[in-house]
Amino acid sequence: MPAHWRDFWALTKPGVIRLVVFTGLCGLLAAPGIIHPVIGFVAILCIAMGAGGAAALNQYHESDLDALMKRTANRPIPAGRMDREAALQFGLALSGFSVVIMGLAVNWLAAGILAFSIFYYAVIYTVWLKPNTAQNIVIGGGAGAFPPVIGWAAVTGDVTALPVLLFAIIFFWTPPHFWALALFVKMDYARVGIPMMPNVAGEKSTRHQVFGYSLVLLATAMAPFALGLAGWTYGVCALILTGIFVVLAARVGFRVAGEGDTLKPEKQLFAYSIVYLFMVFTALVIDRAVVPVIAA
Repeated sequence: MPAHWRDFWALTKPGVIRLVVFTGLCGLLAAPGIIHPVIGFVAILCIAMGAGGAAALNQYHESDLDALMKRTANRPIPAGRMDREAALQFGLALSGFSVVIMGLAVNWLAAGILAFSIFYYAVIYTVWLKPNTAQNIVIGGGAGAFPPVIGWAAVTGDVTALPVLLFAIIFFWTPPHFWALALFVKMDYARVGIPMMPNVAGEKSTRHQVFGYSLVLLATAMAPFALGLAGWTYGVCALILTGIFVVLAARVGFRVAGEGDTLKPEKQLFAYSIVYLFMVFTALVIDRAVVPVIAA
């Protein structure tokens, strides 16, 4: 073995995969129709493998930059625990295997969306957007927004309005989520020349955009309820959860960090944003899959 199995596991970014798998599962559970439990498990496993493969390809390409950033210096490649070629082969194999199995075992629409999401993250975002534009997170947010669409397509074989809205929720959630992080690790990005918004547009503009995107997120999160695609259970939960998100984003958006500032509001927004996505998608599943069963 070119590295310890734990290093291959680390290449898949398991912390990120948990969110990817969860939103994919929610898309599957919220979809109308029935899928065999084994086929459903295979679909979610393929989403996880595809996300892990894309993450490995991302670390293969960015290993030189990762070595210069405190947050990423201990990853397998920059830390010297793994050869770059091993990471490349692992990423390609995992990605390819996930798409083929999804197509053969589930359906080819879900496989096609999965393949595009891998390409989006590993090439469009990692190679093109991230090193070249401060809009990298805005446009690149689409890469992490595909799982619920894939989960839905795995059940139905099509894509309708609700999975598109689920995509949009994650898409508009990504900038405030990631820029909250970027505000307290901006020196890392500046050191390696990655044009993250705080380093390019400045803190003030970034903070205002964090708040602005939170308002867009509020409108997007309420859209399934407003359009009659989700019921009151989701609508009330989405309003409360996103309202809290907006309040936390406002604290970040309209403050000025002083010398020695611990950036507590930014860290709170980042932490809550992760919990938020889990909870709002859980509310949708309860509304779509649990409430109708209880009512019946």
